[in-house]
Amino acid sequence: MCGFYVLALVLSVLSCLVYLHTKRWDLSNIPPGPKPMPVVGNFGVFLVPAFVRRLLGQRGNADSKAVSPQVFMMQRAELYGNLYSMFVGSQLVVVLNGYEVIRDALSNRADVFSDRPDFPSITIMTKRKGIVFAPYGPVWRMQRKFCHSTLRTFGLGKLSLEPCILDGLATVRAELLRRREERGEAGVDLAPLISHAVSNVICSMSLGQRFHHDDREFHALLDLMACGLEISVNSPAVLINIFPSLYYLPCGAFKKLRRVERDITSFLKKIIAGHRATLDRDNPRDFIDMYLTKVMDRQSAGEEDGSFSEDYLFYIISDLFIAGTDTTTNSMLWIMLYMALYPDVQEKVQAEIDKVVGRDRVPSMTEKGRLPFTEATIMEVQRMSVVVPLAIPHMTSKTTEFRGFTIPKGTVIVPNLWSVHRDPTVWNAPDDFKPERFLDDDGNLLRKEGFIPFGIGPRVCMGEQLAKMELFLMFTNLMQAFKFRLPEGAPPPTLHGRFGLTLAPTAYTVCVDPR
Repeated sequence: MCGFYVLALVLSVLSCLVYLHTKRWDLSNIPPGPKPMPVVGNFGVFLVPAFVRRLLGQRGNADSKAVSPQVFMMQRAELYGNLYSMFVGSQLVVVLNGYEVIRDALSNRADVFSDRPDFPSITIMTKRKGIVFAPYGPVWRMQRKFCHSTLRTFGLGKLSLEPCILDGLATVRAELLRRREERGEAGVDLAPLISHAVSNVICSMSLGQRFHHDDREFHALLDLMACGLEISVNSPAVLINIFPSLYYLPCGAFKKLRRVERDITSFLKKIIAGHRATLDRDNPRDFIDMYLTKVMDRQSAGEEDGSFSEDYLFYIISDLFIAGTDTTTNSMLWIMLYMALYPDVQEKVQAEIDKVVGRDRVPSMTEKGRLPFTEATIMEVQRMSVVVPLAIPHMTSKTTEFRGFTIPKGTVIVPNLWSVHRDPTVWNAPDDFKPERFLDDDGNLLRKEGFIPFGIGPRVCMGEQLAKMELFLMFTNLMQAFKFRLPEGAPPPTLHGRFGLTLAPTAYTVCVDPR
């Protein structure tokens, strides 16, 4: 019933918004693009019918193949060029395709192209604070610098963090063995185990604690987080960006989104309160302690400008917790799926690990340079899957001339990282899975300029070093211990993925055989 109310509300106000369409923009020299429809812009043709079906509780034809946003945007570049305009409602959006255009904007013109748009669905939950969605400027730079230096104190990018990652992996390995003994040939869902192990790494650095793999509350929280990231951009909840009041509807995706915010907020604020009550400023235990100490030091010095506060800490911790879990988890799940789909590549990885590391000890970061094919395999999966295919949207902070066109202030910028990694002018047979493309004729690893899974410019992923370490250690340890294959007779999982703020693989199970 809620769907009918939402649909009625949407349809009743759409006609009142027609006059807003394109009126706020000077369109005389913007990049070319398809002609927008009134109110809904260019996404109406393929988004509105899908939302109407969902609102009415219909699933549609299960056999139909919807074009994912990143593929759709790459296809439009064939018509309009690598720099083109679209409209979402009355909002001007400029899509960047290809490495040269993206680098030119995000790296060479970072002062103009590094701001964040004010999307109501995000702003309601983040208040435009934190690291990921905060506006570009002095406060953001100050917070990011503090976060990076503090996380390095607790192991970011250092070998000292390796035991923390390996500790979680030991639990994963033991749990996989237990499930193999209990279930035999039945497939195993790797997602809960990997998500828990990945999240515990960032939790140990930022929250000062780890959570047991049987902690149901923590698992429920991780499930909620993944759900929230998907429905925020892949459900009727996107209508919040047109009608913010929809966020408060007591049903459907809107209710789910509020539940995600409520439960994560309660979880993190309880932890922050515990730190405040037990803080020893001379012996900080983790990121929260360091930040609270920074807040108190600035207050003592009379620097209470709001840029460092307990409120801001909450949003930073939220960013670290969510971003530090979701992207690496999905990257790891993609890697394991590709290994099950390409057993010949899995065997080559295992042969290299056996030769360099053996089976008597677990792989370490010190062996990374001697495992080029293994690292090339990780990179190829990252290239194929592109976990954040459209990056996090940027926004222009002022009107600028770019590549012969005028980009107005407040334009949403969408860097299509997918297009960079599937560009046929850069990658030979870009849709084929070939780890060897990252190796030279002597088998040494090749670093390619057009490989940017973590983004580029000032907004590049702050956790890049941590993610690389986690992916390498998890992958090598699991490959050393187990063989992964698809269940007998099961149809191969699709590689289209589930589009949200990140691109997650469609749910799958694998059979796990000890080696």
